[in-house]
Amino acid sequence: MSVLMRDEAQTRAQLIDVHRYTVALDLTTGDETFESRAAIHFTARAAGDTFVELKPALLRSVTLDGQPLDPAGLDENRLALPGLTAGEHELLVDATMRYSRTGEGMHRFTDPTDGETYVYTQLFLEDVQRVFAAFDQPDLKAVFDLTVTAPDGWTVLGNGIATDQGEGRWTLATTPPISTYLVAVAAGPWHSVRTEHAGLPFGIHCRRSLAPHLDIDADEILAITRACYDRYHEKFEEPYPFDSYDQAFVPEFNAGAMENPGLVTFRDEFVYRSAVTDTERQTRAMVIAHEMAHMWFGDLVTLTWWDDIWLNESFAEYMGYQTLTEATRHTDTWVAFGIDRKSWGYDADQRPSTHPVAPDPGSVPDTAAAMLNFDGISYAKGASALRQLVAWLGEKDFLAGINTHFARHKFGNATLADFIDSLAASTDRDVHRWAEQWLRTTGVDTLTSTVANANGGGNGTANVAGANGNGSENGWTLHVTQKGNRPHRIAVGAYDRDLVDPGRLAPRDRFEIDIPAQDGPTVRPGRRPDLVVLNDGDLGYAKIRLDDRSWTTALDCLSGIPEPLTRAVVWNAARDMVRDGELAPTAYLEAARTHLPHESDLAVVQGVLGFAATQIADRYLAPDDRPAALAGLTAICRALIRRTEDGNAPGLRLTAVRHFISAATQPDGIQDWLRSDSVPGGPELDPELRWRILYRLAVLGAVDDSAITDELARDPSATGREGAARCRAALPDGDAKAAAWERMFLTDDLSNHLFTATAQGFWQPEQSDLVRKYVPRFYTDAVELAERRGPAIAEFAGRHAFPVHAVDPESLRLGEECLNGPDILPALRRKLTDQLDDLRRALRVREG
Repeated sequence: MSVLMRDEAQTRAQLIDVHRYTVALDLTTGDETFESRAAIHFTARAAGDTFVELKPALLRSVTLDGQPLDPAGLDENRLALPGLTAGEHELLVDATMRYSRTGEGMHRFTDPTDGETYVYTQLFLEDVQRVFAAFDQPDLKAVFDLTVTAPDGWTVLGNGIATDQGEGRWTLATTPPISTYLVAVAAGPWHSVRTEHAGLPFGIHCRRSLAPHLDIDADEILAITRACYDRYHEKFEEPYPFDSYDQAFVPEFNAGAMENPGLVTFRDEFVYRSAVTDTERQTRAMVIAHEMAHMWFGDLVTLTWWDDIWLNESFAEYMGYQTLTEATRHTDTWVAFGIDRKSWGYDADQRPSTHPVAPDPGSVPDTAAAMLNFDGISYAKGASALRQLVAWLGEKDFLAGINTHFARHKFGNATLADFIDSLAASTDRDVHRWAEQWLRTTGVDTLTSTVANANGGGNGTANVAGANGNGSENGWTLHVTQKGNRPHRIAVGAYDRDLVDPGRLAPRDRFEIDIPAQDGPTVRPGRRPDLVVLNDGDLGYAKIRLDDRSWTTALDCLSGIPEPLTRAVVWNAARDMVRDGELAPTAYLEAARTHLPHESDLAVVQGVLGFAATQIADRYLAPDDRPAALAGLTAICRALIRRTEDGNAPGLRLTAVRHFISAATQPDGIQDWLRSDSVPGGPELDPELRWRILYRLAVLGAVDDSAITDELARDPSATGREGAARCRAALPDGDAKAAAWERMFLTDDLSNHLFTATAQGFWQPEQSDLVRKYVPRFYTDAVELAERRGPAIAEFAGRHAFPVHAVDPESLRLGEECLNGPDILPALRRKLTDQLDDLRRALRVREG
């Protein structure tokens, strides 16, 4: 397939202006293909040549201005349109297209629970050409008229209001001008919950087998949707620009959600079949808020080229968290951002593949390169930068600039320069310089504090006075050493040990500083605090290092810090120190064992346990040290389970139960839970917990394939099929491993989600000897798989099928050798680059 080059897109945009697509899709012609007819009305500004994109199973006919073109002229995905004259043109393309099983184009799914079939489109970034012929670039916006012929009993959803014309024929209301990648269709026997809000039809939809679960949460989902809609209308002067707002929870979705105008598609794991924590509900709510923000930033005003994808994602990420905090019961969303999403950005920004939030246009020369920038930098780092920008400008000026941007570019396209110019029109501050310093640079600054008594005493207690031994009454000083050169404005928190309970800390002072400082160290009154925290409140984007005495206090009193966001900042500092080889992994585990049993914030518990399990126990510690680490994790979970016996913290208890299962080294206890279908004292086992237990038992060799088959009969859903695939791949049996490998790499039958589940089960630290021979095979078979199945499966192979537990120099050598080879699909090359950098880091941490 030919990728679209930036200069080709610029040339085409200079030559043509696209007005309208009239598209007819027929979904009644079989299980493998569907029919697609597109009429494209466009103007050529001058005489010239161009092309249209299409990836058909069969191209039947092409007509340009009434004259047939030879279908054999299709070269890969490009059909040449030579010799255009200046003026109006009509292109007619009639083709048969293939359904997808990889979440790209028109994805088709048959629900194993009831045999019902559903299809939906995912056309981002260049996959509209898998559905109909198009000039597939974001700055050639057009209006779209779609008709869909669907089987009896199906409902069709789209960007505009859908009307049933009878006999399976549906028409979708004409859209305003939108980009090709934002066109959306979802068809099937949907279960729908409909309402109206602000004079518009709202709806939520899922497959029928999930109907009872959607109905339970419908009020919550719609309440979040209405609250965000109303809050955005308070912030934005431009009203919601489309005629309806549907949210469809679709199966086997590759991303979290997609911001199609008027029809947002979500992965249907957000329709919860099993018990979830309030943090998970908050995550779903944040995704709803994130995607709605895109209706303005991304859909109303769209990037000109993919180098500005951060404008879409960073803005929606920031707005999602901020609006949820302002408009819903989820008032502490920035804790989850700090402990979870932000670490995603920090990690990505320290790898060789890092890039500026706003990359130089030359670094995104084509669509393949653009796809690689959907990462923690475009989302989490960009949102962090915007959060700091809002704090610097003030929200009033920031929103004024945003509204100027919408007014200037609505239903059009814009660039970073346009965005910055809009902001500059609303403030006296130098936002152009801010953009250069924050958006055009890479890497994470590190800020290290030095705290001393104002009379010259250092971090120790040699010059102490006062009840707590905290130093001079003449004041104390803070000096910050910066590694990096970005400007920062951060808050600093000062805390003292509680006189009655030394395990708790009382806030004494909170103040803001600028970095780099203009006037030397900061001087504050009173005794030296026990704990000084840089970036208190987490408004900044930087790694922090505490002074020695503050770090000692933190290790003693971390769970006694009053605010969860401050605790998240300190936990992130500890996480960074482990990754940078400055703190022993066992010291992090000991801190977790000391403080997590007393932690009240669920996001913090989940973040710390997640890092301790997946990075420290599974990768950073040598195999001989892993059993002790797992024992420490189960001890933490036991303490949390005991603490939650009164039923007052069900989310905390559920989190502890999940992690206890995953860290179990002996099967007996969790086998008893499975047999009794309940954890003593609760909760009762739902499908998620049953599959989680069975998966761990499979890893430990305590079940066989017949037990997996029995559980699948009990839960024959799509999630059950994925659970069974994960469990079968995890069995410590040579034949099971060979069968799993063949399903992943030697056949192309697995859907995207079944591939992922199989890959997740395959590699296990407990089975390193059994799977050792597959490590070199990964580096050859993954390259071939990516070439056959394309970028989505390539990305999943690099993310989930990579041998993450093979932390040894030989695996690194094999990976580097693979990267030096030719013809690696860019999506796989990027994932391998990141995985190998993480492997080098793990080796450095192990070497100590």
